[in-house]
Amino acid sequence: MAPVKQYDHLVKVLLIGDSGTGKSCLLQRYTQDIFSLGCVSTIGIDFAIKTIQYDDQIVKLQIWDTAGQERFRTITSAYYRGAAAVMVVFDLTNRDSFTAVSRWVSELSKYTPEGCQTAIIGNKSDLKDRRAVAEDEALALAERCNATYFETSAKTDAGVDPAFRHLCALTVNSRVGKEAQKEPPNRFKVERSYFQDLTPCCKSG
Repeated sequence: MAPVKQYDHLVKVLLIGDSGTGKSCLLQRYTQDIFSLGCVSTIGIDFAIKTIQYDDQIVKLQIWDTAGQERFRTITSAYYRGAAAVMVVFDLTNRDSFTAVSRWVSELSKYTPEGCQTAIIGNKSDLKDRRAVAEDEALALAERCNATYFETSAKTDAGVDPAFRHLCALTVNSRVGKEAQKEPPNRFKVERSYFQDLTPCCKSG
């Protein structure tokens, strides 16, 4: 007898973006609820699983943390195949990593299947005094890329869960034939004011 399936949806999620943007720290924070100051750049591919509930559906997320270094680009491209959702991560304190987002999004169109959901993530939102990218600028880029935008801090956990849940909601809704939504369900929505009360911190996330 075949084993009973323990989930309704299996969703492959990729974390991509330049090296040093905090992708590995985001993965640790979301799947293990920890933050390590010794978080180092991924060599090749890292992987974690988290099972969550969306409405009455059990969703198993397979989250792949891909290296941002140029020498691993061919490895990364192989893992685009079969992705249902992608987070393009940049560092809010590093403008070069923001400029690179357009290049990463361009790669998505080459390798990901049709209907793949995309979110642009501005990480390290706790470092307000070192911010190099305005929120309005990032929102405008996300709109041009047909993506949603979230700001997160792997260190403080701000915005991390809402970002993943939003992407999960879009993916599940798309799969069950519902119209894709630019705005997430209200219970997953993150207001701009959420980030305005964060206390500046000297450590990066």
